[in-house]
Amino acid sequence: MARIKNIELPNEKHTCIGLTAIYGIGRSLANTICDNANVDRTKKIKDLTEEEIAKLRSEIDKYEVEGDLRRETQMSIKNKMEINCYQGIRHKKGLPVRGQRTSRNARTRKGKGKVVANKKKVGK
Repeated sequence: MARIKNIELPNEKHTCIGLTAIYGIGRSLANTICDNANVDRTKKIKDLTEEEIAKLRSEIDKYEVEGDLRRETQMSIKNKMEINCYQGIRHKKGLPVRGQRTSRNARTRKGKGKVVANKKKVGK
C-alpha cells in the first residue's frame, strides 16, 4: 500500500488515477508527475516498486499539495473576509462567490430551504 503525503493511495487503481486522491492533484497534473518520474501511468499502485514510489514522492514534493495548499486557500479566504472585498462579504454571508444567481438555486451555499409562514386567507 503506497503512502504519499500521509494519504493512502487506492491499490486497485492505475497510478495516474490513484494520485488524484491527493488534494491538489488532478488528472493532468497526475499524468505530468508520472511522465516526469518515468512511471507507467497504467500500472496499478499495488504493483509499484519502492523505487518508483520514491520517484513519485520526490516529484510530488515539487508541487504544493495537501496541507500546504489547504492552508493557503483558507488564508486567502480569510484575507478577503478581513478586507471586506465583494468575495469576502459573500463568504461571510454564505452566498455564492463567483456571480451565480441566488433567486432559484444556490442550495449548496445557502443550505436547506427555509420555511416561510403564509398568512391565512380570510374567506368571504
